[in-house]
Parts: sequence; structure tokens; C-alpha cells
Amino acid sequence: MTSDGALKLAPTQLLIGGERRDSSDGALMDVYDPATASVFTQVADGSVEDGLSAVEAAAAAGPGWAATPPRQRGEVLRRTFELMTEHAEELAHLMVLENGKALRDARSEVAYAAEFFRWYAEEAVRGFGELGTAPSGANRILVMRQPVGVCVLVTPWNFPAAMATRKIGPALAAGCSVVLKPASDTPLTALAIGALLEEAGAPAGVVNVVPSRKSGPVVSAMLHDPRVRKLSFTGSTEVGRALLHEAADTIVNTSMELGGNAPFLVLDDADVSAAVEGAMLAKMRNGGEACTAANRFYVHRSVADEFSRGLADAMGHLVVGPGSDPATELGPLVNPAAVEKVEELVAGALDEGARALLGATRPDRTGWYYDPTVLTNVGSTNPILGEEVFGPVAPIVVFDDDEEAIAAANDTEFGLVSYLYTGDLARGLRVAEALEAGMIGLNRGLVSDPAAPFGGVKQSGIGREGGHEGMLEYLESKYIAVQW
Repeated sequence: MTSDGALKLAPTQLLIGGERRDSSDGALMDVYDPATASVFTQVADGSVEDGLSAVEAAAAAGPGWAATPPRQRGEVLRRTFELMTEHAEELAHLMVLENGKALRDARSEVAYAAEFFRWYAEEAVRGFGELGTAPSGANRILVMRQPVGVCVLVTPWNFPAAMATRKIGPALAAGCSVVLKPASDTPLTALAIGALLEEAGAPAGVVNVVPSRKSGPVVSAMLHDPRVRKLSFTGSTEVGRALLHEAADTIVNTSMELGGNAPFLVLDDADVSAAVEGAMLAKMRNGGEACTAANRFYVHRSVADEFSRGLADAMGHLVVGPGSDPATELGPLVNPAAVEKVEELVAGALDEGARALLGATRPDRTGWYYDPTVLTNVGSTNPILGEEVFGPVAPIVVFDDDEEAIAAANDTEFGLVSYLYTGDLARGLRVAEALEAGMIGLNRGLVSDPAAPFGGVKQSGIGREGGHEGMLEYLESKYIAVQW
């Protein structure tokens, strides 16, 4: 698969109302290949006017799509799943080009992303309401579920396919029309998915895609348009807070999957080799650039040396290189700012007494790379434990008992996901119950599944994506009091 072959799948113009358009002001934005630090194409850079035009198109298409029988809506999603599967290799190479991730990670993401369309093709017919009798007996309680309306979907760069399909799938299944605003680093995958939805039969205006480097003004303008009734955002907690302030002005329904600072607990009775294997999944999936990535490793003192050596050995054998090389297991980070942040966090950790068992260096090569890194002797107050690293860095903290580990794991404003390894299921469930997180990987390094409710507690988000709950986020309950 060549770069040209992957690029053929992705338009470079905005998708608004079923038409491919240049931006209203003619602006273009560069798209970089992280492996070479060079521009490989340009994409239309949407303006505020373009964002509002997309809202207008979505509002016009919304009533017709809401009235479309659920089975027909589901068939559009099913056909899109089939098209994504058919074009899986092109989509994977496209993501490698604009995101930098290893090809094996990109292939896995395409398969995962497509599954959201298959899952919600089946869920589209299950938006059932309820019927009951008031406790007083005075009337019946009839509850119907209706589409919330025009949805603005804002997605990040780290999973450019899956974060789009995880939002578009349930929104379309529920009968909503959408405006997708993808991350400016990775616009091509979103534009390609929009094209596949069109090919699958999504009516003009039901799906609109507006890439833009003017993210703040464009999203703000759309949120202040009274026709927009839903915001679904995946990204940092900092940006999420700002968007909540924006959404408050017009009381827009919001769902948010925000930052994580995932702890990875290894108890004294854990199978250490299995824990290392799980840690490699939890830490190194997508090169560590994931909100679900294990960010803080708490390991019982009795197994800390064995686990640290095992993890360093596994990470040290990863093949680092351009994502387009099938042998690559760890590609570059997405942009130079990402590398600088990782460098800064590791340097700060070392200054506070941590020791580099592996890495802690930036390789001397073209592109935005950082070496796999394992840090030991990390104190409980080391600053690196307080932030998402978003890179291939694993800081290890030693603990002595379960209560200490639980307290340390919960000592954060975030609560997206936690990982836990133990040989005792009952003990594992007790600890899992005490962990403040929306998702728990119990003896597993991977939790994401289209059929499961994905989301966090505390400042890691609002609402859930995936599963049946994911579609309910795009439906409003209407109560009718009736008697017969």
C-alpha cells in the first residue's frame, strides 16, 4: 500500500450538506507525517461560517433522518461497516500517515472503529420507550424516546477513526444528524469516514465534516447556534471544562470523555509474567498516546524488581521506526509538542530522584520519536504521577499493602480506567470496587469494547459511549400522561 493509495480514499475538502467544499475563506491547513516531520498534503481549513453552514445543513436534514425507520438507519450503518472492512488497509495506512502510529495499531483501530457501526446498526432498532401505571392509578405513564437533534461531535487525534465512529454510530442510530469536527492533526481519516457514510447511503446533510485549525471559534459558534442540541467531546479535561462553560450558555446536552491518569496495580499474588504482558497492552497500545493508557504503575514490593525487569525487557525489545514499516512496533509521537512534553515530564521525574531503568532519551533521527522508558525509584509525590504522559513512559512506584495502593490510585482528579492484577478473584473484585474509575481492567490490559459502556468518573468525563447506554446519550425521553 502506497501513500498515494491511502490518500485516494480521503477527500481534502469540507463535507457540508452532501457537497465537497473549499473553506469559505479559501484557507488550507498542512497535514504532517510524524515519521518525517514533513507536510504531505493540505486540507480545507474550515471557518466559523463553514461551521454554521454545516449546522444549517444538519438541521435541514435532521427531521427526515429522524423519521426514517430505524431499520433503514441501521442498514446505512451496517453498509458503512462493510465498506470500512473492505477499505481497512487504505484506512490503516491513512492513519499511519497523519498520526504516526504503528501499522499494526492502525489496523487494530480500523477493526475496532468499524465495529461501532456494526453494533449500532443492531442497536438502531432498540430505542424502545416504556409504559407503566402511575402509583396513584390516575393515569398511565407513557415514555417515548426521540432524537435529541443536531449534534456537534469533537474528536481527538490519537484514535482518529474510532473516536469518530464511536460518536457517529449511536447518533445516527438514534436519528440525529451530526457535524463532526476532527482534530486538526488528523483530518483525513474523518473525511474518509464521511465519504464512506455517503457511499453507504447516509442522506445529504446527515453527516457533515468540518476540519479546522480554528477549533475554539468554530466550535463556540456552533454551540451558540440554537439549532445545536448536543455536544459530544473527547479530549483533555482542560478543554472539556472550557466547552462546558460554552455549552452552559444555551444549555446544550453534553457528553464528554476527558483525561485519564490510569493506575496499574500489581498485587503480591499476581502472575507477574501475565501482569507484564497486560502492562504492555495497557501502556503501549497506540504508543502510549491514549486516555486509557496505564500512566502510573503501583507494584507490591515483593514483586517490584521482577515486574520492573520484565517490563523494561519487553519495552526495550520494541522495534521503533516509521509506522508504515510492518516491522515497527512503536512509531513516532503525533507532533513536536508531544515529544517536548514527554521530555519535560521525564526530566522532572529524574530530578525528583527517579531512576531510568530503560530509555529516558530522544533518539537521534528524523521525526517525532521518543524511546521506550521505564522509571523506577519513583516517589509517591513525584510530579510525573500527576499528569498524563501520553507517550511510551512507565513510572513504577512500590507499595506494601492493598489500602496503600488503593489510596494512591485514587489520589487524582481523574477516574477513567484502572488496571489490576491479582491471583485472587474475590480480592480483585474488592479492590476493583474501591477504585474510583468508570472502567476496570481486572487481569486484563485492554477494556475497550463497542458493546460496553465507556466513560469515567470525577474529572474524566460525563456520560457513556458504547453499549446501549451510548445510544441513550442521543435520545430524549418524552413523558405523556394518558388514561384509558
